[in-house]
Amino acid sequence: MAQHWVATEFGGLDVFELRDVDVPAPGPGEVTLAITAAGMNPADAKHVARGGDRSDLPVRIGYEVAGRITALGPDTEIASGGGEVGDEVLAFRIRGGYATEVTVPASAVFARPAALAPEEAANLLLAGTTAAEMLHVTGVGGGDTVLLHGASGAVGVSVLQQAALLGARVIGTAGERSADVVRRFGGEPVRYGPGLADRVRALAPDGVTAALDAVGTDEAVDVSLDLVADRGRIVTIAAPGRGESDGIRVIGGTMPASKAFRDSVRSRLIGLAGDGRLVVPLARTFPLAEARAALELLQTGHPGGKLALLP
Repeated sequence: MAQHWVATEFGGLDVFELRDVDVPAPGPGEVTLAITAAGMNPADAKHVARGGDRSDLPVRIGYEVAGRITALGPDTEIASGGGEVGDEVLAFRIRGGYATEVTVPASAVFARPAALAPEEAANLLLAGTTAAEMLHVTGVGGGDTVLLHGASGAVGVSVLQQAALLGARVIGTAGERSADVVRRFGGEPVRYGPGLADRVRALAPDGVTAALDAVGTDEAVDVSLDLVADRGRIVTIAAPGRGESDGIRVIGGTMPASKAFRDSVRSRLIGLAGDGRLVVPLARTFPLAEARAALELLQTGHPGGKLALLP
């Protein structure tokens, strides 16, 4: 018997419930994991708050984890190759990560580099693949000057690091308390709020070549449109309505093209993290039973880094 957090209805955190469940044995192409750490992302609660098909209830919570293989289905290998009982792994694009044990598709499971702590591994790929796609669809490379909205958040911090590896310069919006985070990961902080466009122009008199929006505010989109001539080099992950009305790019994990790209870069990002070239800043861990309290902190928008649940 395992413990799983599920949402019994669509709505707020009050519909989240910790239940005892039977975990099915893995079939062909499946792996059972004893979870060491569950990563936490805003999407975990937003998925439930949005509502959906009631036939999907109860909704299992959590998209990424680190853990240990306890069983493999017949003739099954994990995505990084091989795989044996006892191996330390991470998994992304799963359902039900807020748990003590879970059976998942082997195609979502990768060997965890020894240098990567479980809490870090469990928080690497949702933010990391999102950041990679933002840079990919806008064609960011060496010599580019990029405006990044929301630079101190989880996706923003990953963008900063990956952009630096590409040789791009990043000007990142942040509040005064978060400016040092932007600097730490290679960006140049700029305060958001009235006058943002002028402050960016002062930092980049030769212009901004691409803009990446990880916050979804009208200010972020308006300033991006003001500063970047080519709308194909503006992308948002948080303002889909503005994408449709203003002709900028919109990406999201449920879109087929986004899903395919994000799946394709998982191994590369794990390698970068294992080599120490992609860091996952952690703020705090919580016991599994305190998932609701952890989500409340996450929803403040200022957790100070990534959060993890420890079964």
